[in-house]
Amino acid sequence: MLIDILNKINSINENMFAGFDSFVGSFGMPEWLCDAIIDSFHVLPLLFIVFLFIEFIEFFYSEKINNFMKNTEKASPVIGSLAAIIPQCGFSVIASTLYIRKFITKGTLIAIYLATSDEAIPILLAAPEQTHFVIPIVGIKLIIGICAGYLIDFILKDDKYIPLASETDNNEHEGCCKHSISHRRKRELIIHPLKHTLNIFVFILLITILLNFLINLYAQHAALHIIFGKIKFLEPVITAFIGLIPNCAVSIALTMLLIKGSISFGAVMAGLLSNAGLGILILFRHNENIKDTMKIIAILLSISIVSGLLIQLF
Repeated sequence: MLIDILNKINSINENMFAGFDSFVGSFGMPEWLCDAIIDSFHVLPLLFIVFLFIEFIEFFYSEKINNFMKNTEKASPVIGSLAAIIPQCGFSVIASTLYIRKFITKGTLIAIYLATSDEAIPILLAAPEQTHFVIPIVGIKLIIGICAGYLIDFILKDDKYIPLASETDNNEHEGCCKHSISHRRKRELIIHPLKHTLNIFVFILLITILLNFLINLYAQHAALHIIFGKIKFLEPVITAFIGLIPNCAVSIALTMLLIKGSISFGAVMAGLLSNAGLGILILFRHNENIKDTMKIIAILLSISIVSGLLIQLF
C-alpha cells in the first residue's frame, strides 16, 4: 500500500518537475551534471513526506519505546532492533546514553547500532523505483541485530543497576539538525522535517554530482576498471570502516552508490550495519571507560565486515 502511494506521488512529482527539467537542460551543462541536479530536486517532495511521517512516529512513540526498553531486559535486543529500523536520527543517541547509564546491555546497544536505518530507508522510499531494496536491507539489519545482541549478551555478562531518577530526567540530547531529542515541541513536527529535508537534499545534491562525475570518469578510462576490479572483494571492509563516521552523509553516500549500482549489495550492507550515526559520537564523549568503547566499536566493525563479505559471497 505504501509503495502504491509513493508511486502515485512520484507520478505527480514527475509531471510537476517537467518544466524544471527542461529549464535545467537548456543551460547546456554536461549530461552527468544535469542529471545530478534533476535527480536531486525530484526527491525533495517525497523526502519531505517520508520525514514528516517519521517525525510523527518519533514524536508520539519514541518515549514509550525508550521506557519499555528500560523495563524489559530479556527482550531488549528484539525491542531495540525493531525500534531502530524506524528511521529516526535520535534513537542511537538515546541508546548510547541508556548503555552508559547501564539501563541496557552491550548486546542491546550493538543490536540497535546494527539495526539503525538512519537515512538509507527515507532515500530509497523517496525513489519508488528503488523500494525493492527496502525489505532486504531492513530484514538483514534486523536479523543480524537481534542475533548479534543475544550472542554478545550470552558471551559478555554486563553488570546492571537501576539509576536514580535524578540521573536520568535532566539529560539533554541533540539530534542531527541540532534539535532537542529529549524535549520535543509540537512546532517541530513541521519545522524539523522541513529542515531535515533541506539538509539531506544538500547532501544528496553534492554526493550525486560527485558520483556522477566519478562514474563518467570511470566510463572513459579503462585503467580504472582494472584498478577497481582488483579491490572489489575488499569493498565490504572499506565501507564498514567508512560507516563508523558519525554523520548522516555516510549512509546517504552508500545509498546513492547502491542506487547507481556502483558498489555491491554486500558492501552497502557492511557500511549501513556499522553506521550507527551520532550514537557512536555520544559513546566516545560520555563513556568514561575508553576500553569499553573501543571494544564496542571493534565488535560492531567485525560483525559488519563479516556480514558484508558473506552477503557479497552468496
